[in-house]
Amino acid sequence: MIKVQTESFDPGAELKRLKGARRDIGGVTMFVGTVRDLSHGRGVSAMTLEHYPGMTERALAEIEAEAQRRWPLSASLIIHRYGRLEPGEDIVLVIAASTHRDAAFDACRFLIDWLKTKAPFWKLEEGAAGTHWVEAQESDDAAAAKWQDGRG
Repeated sequence: MIKVQTESFDPGAELKRLKGARRDIGGVTMFVGTVRDLSHGRGVSAMTLEHYPGMTERALAEIEAEAQRRWPLSASLIIHRYGRLEPGEDIVLVIAASTHRDAAFDACRFLIDWLKTKAPFWKLEEGAAGTHWVEAQESDDAAAAKWQDGRG
């Protein structure tokens, strides 16, 4: 399931909703990404995330479908926020659930690695020094590259 929204989310409530009454789920891995108050040595007072509605949801659905092709997932969830967020606010939630923990761990890491590099979001950081667009990081590209061609 994919959700792109401005509203905050409750990871515990989302996990409970995802699992519901299912008894086939044996392992769940969850990742929550949060706005930091420091980025590359610069103070951050806020971050604004922009996206193209429709295009973003399609891209996230493709990433989720790829994870489901690679691992035997019982369920998955991606929530990504947009708009202006302040340090301490959660940006993204990724949950991967499977019969066994290995698939849940691998799929969750894959999902967040690919979201960082393939999801069409643009981030503008605000701080005392002004505003600047966040550039792609080599470390994010390297993390995503390890999943190319089915590797990981």
